[in-house]
Amino acid sequence: MKTLVLNCGSSSIKFQLLDMSDESLLVKGSVEKIGTRTAILNLSIPGKDKIKEVMEILDHHLALQKTIQALMSEKLGIIKNKDEISAIGHRVVHGGESYSSSVAIDEDVIKEIRDLIDLAPLHNPHNLKGIEVCKKLFPELPQIAVFDTAFHQTMPPKAYIYPLPYVLYKRYKIRRYGFHGTSHYYVANRCAKIMGKDINELKIITAHLGNGSSITAINKGQVIDTSMGFTPLEGLVMGTRCGDIDPSIITFIIAKEDLSLQEANTLLNKHSGLMGISGVSNDMKELTDALDTDPRAKLAIDILSYRLKKYISAYAGVLGGVDALVFTGGIGENCALVRELSCAGLEFMGISLDKEKNNSNKGENKLNTTDSKTKIFCIPTNEELVIARETKKIVGDN
Repeated sequence: MKTLVLNCGSSSIKFQLLDMSDESLLVKGSVEKIGTRTAILNLSIPGKDKIKEVMEILDHHLALQKTIQALMSEKLGIIKNKDEISAIGHRVVHGGESYSSSVAIDEDVIKEIRDLIDLAPLHNPHNLKGIEVCKKLFPELPQIAVFDTAFHQTMPPKAYIYPLPYVLYKRYKIRRYGFHGTSHYYVANRCAKIMGKDINELKIITAHLGNGSSITAINKGQVIDTSMGFTPLEGLVMGTRCGDIDPSIITFIIAKEDLSLQEANTLLNKHSGLMGISGVSNDMKELTDALDTDPRAKLAIDILSYRLKKYISAYAGVLGGVDALVFTGGIGENCALVRELSCAGLEFMGISLDKEKNNSNKGENKLNTTDSKTKIFCIPTNEELVIARETKKIVGDN
């Protein structure tokens, strides 16, 4: 069974083709700058040189057509024809309260995704566009929606209800939803497997750290709290997003700077976080390279790590102890400094990081000291594999 996994954005499509008989990756790639004459098709086949082609691609329909043509290229030898693809799994950012698991896509699901655009205006329209294009290109092929929010739907009301007039929740579904669900799900289950334990026996904290970041408390395989909320703006300090702030700051800035609501939204989402604090970059490597010469770069990293430490401490309390702490995502996997700073001083809680292991880490590894009560892991995430597995589970073997 060959499964095509798609993640469609406003001007890009990321894709992977996996053979689910052994979960092997056949090819991964992307189409970037859709809507221009200089769009870029990237292909990466395991064991071969990367391929990059520049061409005119003006819409998502043509982008997917070009992708399929490339997959069927005799030169590449990935597939002979598109009939070899058995199913398509789509990343869909927001499933609201409607979906606590992945589902086969039909007209009712499409309508629900469309109705949820108000809650995810930057993502759901483009996820939906990918689904609609695939229905035209592959009318007979089963398509599966895998929602970023689904894994978090086990949260209890005390975790997801905001202290606002309750009528606003009833009227507009204003509540904590959480995001990065497929990533948190993957690394938590991978963590349990590495430990040789049933996930239903474990209390795990997973930290997905990248340009967008979130941290999740998982008890016996179920999410009981997560840092992202009604939107992906809440929670940790991120690349360009502010995370937790006093809400009165927003109205204060709007009044002082005479900003429109859209301008205020852009300020919080695009010009804050690491970028806003440092004034240099939202790229962690650039910030760590500037540590010795730029005090604001150091301040940005210190604030991010301090906020992360507070969440780790809080979630350990919510869980009543923690068996494992997992770092993943671009920053979580690659920045030893952030891992070190966020664990520093937590030895009293049984969280003790081995600095030598941490500094030499490459890929999947255990990073705690031998006497640490809490196991600390770095586990590269694999959201595409989760989507492919969910697709296979619903469609079955073909």
